[in-house]
Amino acid sequence: CTLLDFYLARIEQLDGKLNAILSLNPDAKALAKTLDEERAAGTLRGPLHGIPIIVKDNIDTAQMPTTGGCKALAALQPPDDAFVVTQLKAAGAIILGKANLHELACSGETTSSLGGQTCNPYHLDYTPGGSSGGSAVAIAANFCAVGLGTDTINSVRSPASACNLVGLRPTSGLVSRDGIIPIALSQDVIGPMGRTVTDVATLLEVIAVGDPDDPMTARHAGNQTTHYPSQLKKSGLE
Repeated sequence: CTLLDFYLARIEQLDGKLNAILSLNPDAKALAKTLDEERAAGTLRGPLHGIPIIVKDNIDTAQMPTTGGCKALAALQPPDDAFVVTQLKAAGAIILGKANLHELACSGETTSSLGGQTCNPYHLDYTPGGSSGGSAVAIAANFCAVGLGTDTINSVRSPASACNLVGLRPTSGLVSRDGIIPIALSQDVIGPMGRTVTDVATLLEVIAVGDPDDPMTARHAGNQTTHYPSQLKKSGLE
């Protein structure tokens, strides 16, 4: 709960200037308490146990609306979680909130009719990149540990670059596309974002699971490389 309270205090303090968050999970504190009790009893659900995560608001969540940043969709409530959100919850993550994006992920400035203009936390007049700029700003501003964006052309990598983060566009078929508000399904992917390569590798490990309901990932089921964090080499850039 201490970590969650820290992030909530940061959001309250800074998001009025940054406009990164569209909604917060009303059940986050209760879940954090349950996860703390499980950890104290020696039980861990997975590698993200108790870790608060922000998800781009074009990825379905059953506890919060999924709006695409569009006023017309402000009350759109999915009936269930996207496949990757299910994987995050199974690994013990807390879905803390939903991030602003460029409306319906259709451009790269992260401005929407529902959330307004998201601002770069390092300089409010600079671009946050996009379309996953809300997720990137949330991570860079310490609103969460890691986050998810989506990338059709450059929508994870652009905000990661603009906000001094690591962002990864997975190979098509590695991560399920279930539950994304689509732009071009042949190119849409969900991608992890974080401050370090290790954080991104850990998040990728959780979400890179074959989804039998997504033909692209189902076709590659069993061929995914796993244990991404253990394959990192500190001297790799040499």
